[in-house]
Amino acid sequence: MLVMTLVLAAVGFTLLVIALMTGSVVWAWGCIAICVAGAVLLLVSALASRRAAPSADSGSAAPGPENGNRAVGNGRQIDSDRGDSGRNSTQG
Repeated sequence: MLVMTLVLAAVGFTLLVIALMTGSVVWAWGCIAICVAGAVLLLVSALASRRAAPSADSGSAAPGPENGNRAVGNGRQIDSDRGDSGRNSTQG
């Protein structure tokens, strides 16, 4: 849908340029109509992706980096300190 929105924006811009070159109000109204259609399509796409995002995340409540745990290997969890970078450091 986002590609279609970009196409509509390009068509709207082209109609705007034609309207400015010819001085025709009809081309300008065409530009407005195409831009409104693109804005509606963008809004629909944003609302659809916003609805899809929570449903994908609601099924899993596995511990992650936000609570200080990291997954290691076969799903095992290890605790990490806030200052732990996860690398072995040597001083020398």
